[in-house]
Amino acid sequence: MKKTFTLVLFYSITLVLNAQPSRDSADGLREQKENFITASTIIKIENLGININSALPELRPTISPDGKHLFFICQNHPANTKYRSVPNSQDIWYSERDSSGNWQEAVHMEAPLNTTHYNAVYWVSPDNNRILIRGAFDNGAFLGKGVSMCTMQKDGNWSEPNMLMIKNYNKYDQGNSSGASMATDGQTLLLYMTPERNSYLNDIFVCFLEKDGTWTEPKSLGKIINSPETDEMTPYLAPDGVTLYFSSNRPGGLGSNDIWMTKRLDKTWQKWSNPVNLGAPINTDDWDAFFTLDAGGEYAYMSTRLHGFGESDIVRIKLMEKEKPNPVVLVDGNVYNAKTKKPLSASLIYETLPDGTQVGNGLSSEVDGSFKIVLPYDKNYSIRATADKFFAISENLNLDSLVKAGYKEIHKDLYLVPIEIGQIVRLNNVFFDFDKYDLRPESFVELDRVVKLLSENPTIEIEMSAHTDSKGSDDYNFVLSDNRAKSVREYIISKGIAPERIVSHGYGETMPVATNETDEGRQLNRRVEFKITKN
Repeated sequence: MKKTFTLVLFYSITLVLNAQPSRDSADGLREQKENFITASTIIKIENLGININSALPELRPTISPDGKHLFFICQNHPANTKYRSVPNSQDIWYSERDSSGNWQEAVHMEAPLNTTHYNAVYWVSPDNNRILIRGAFDNGAFLGKGVSMCTMQKDGNWSEPNMLMIKNYNKYDQGNSSGASMATDGQTLLLYMTPERNSYLNDIFVCFLEKDGTWTEPKSLGKIINSPETDEMTPYLAPDGVTLYFSSNRPGGLGSNDIWMTKRLDKTWQKWSNPVNLGAPINTDDWDAFFTLDAGGEYAYMSTRLHGFGESDIVRIKLMEKEKPNPVVLVDGNVYNAKTKKPLSASLIYETLPDGTQVGNGLSSEVDGSFKIVLPYDKNYSIRATADKFFAISENLNLDSLVKAGYKEIHKDLYLVPIEIGQIVRLNNVFFDFDKYDLRPESFVELDRVVKLLSENPTIEIEMSAHTDSKGSDDYNFVLSDNRAKSVREYIISKGIAPERIVSHGYGETMPVATNETDEGRQLNRRVEFKITKN
């Protein structure tokens, strides 16, 4: 029976292990013997077992943010695409984690992910619908160095890879090795490469997604990260967006390359805390790289040559508090057509309020509309889906008001309303102070979307309405809601929309959508919405 083996290592004690069995070994399985030694301070290193690891080198683990999907390289496997013709052939293998936490037997990925070149997955999006792979491709045709994106299709297969259009990329990737990773926001790309020909010394660079879908020219992370005459590589930016882990042979390490941790201090990407070596047993006297995390931040995944089944194995390491990134929130849900309640494939956008800065993107599944995004704390977010001929009901998630209690998972479905006569759109990101009708600044991002809708569709007319819960007198609630609806209308008119295209009404407590007996119900009843009356 295949099982996962756990290794327990200590800072000052060497643990002796027998050789491990191979997933593909002709000798079959051999029993592992472990010596457990009592010590006051321990770090738990868990070998992912024979469903993942073999007598061959397993390298470059890439874990999905939800911790359920693992891509990695297996080198020189007979199933690899160019096993007999390319030295040290490297192909992508994949495993899923079941509901009991066990990794299923890894499978070799077929085309278009594995090609006749060296293959690797650099990044898995939080929604599990996109992956970043090694090499530049144009509709599946290999062009050379670079990075490419694949998306999950309705039939469950990956699309042909297409390269990211990075400005002046070839100017920087002149060396013998290079690679990439991406932040969970889907719009921050980290690259390691060198502009010097025939050099093995890499630097780490950052690029940002432009509105036209291209990427900015690579920008060095600066002298604190990229030390002269040292090799900085395999960067991983944690889901908090500020904690960076990377591999380097800089002075102070335990081996040829070690894992280091640093924190980004501002938005310039040039100011960083002094990198800290993560020490033993994460770092060894050998070559250590390819450090990655799931969104929970409790476990790191990496490859090691020590105490494994073969030449290199994938392991999971439980981190100490000082080694962890800042906690984040993973939001999952489904995108639905608000009219038919059927799932939709859509792009996702999340922005911070009140400034309206887009801080991330996502993609919902073509199969069931499912999505996942990762959000750092200390911000107020507007989240919405986008699709042609639909208007989004945005959701508000104010993580600025939540106590940092660690990693959280929140379920929140998103709805898209077809642009049709009679359809009603709730505006969840319109805010007023208590008992007032003056718009708060964080409302402007939401209302500007209504302005855009009306500007791009000059025949549409709408009724803007406001509603209250049952607290207070009928007359008071009617006046308050009517004034709030008028405030919204006046804002939209101030942006150049003709007054005759929008009317406003306050309905007080007369049109509840939920019970007024609970806090949750009353919150749903307090709302601003519009109805399309002409198209």
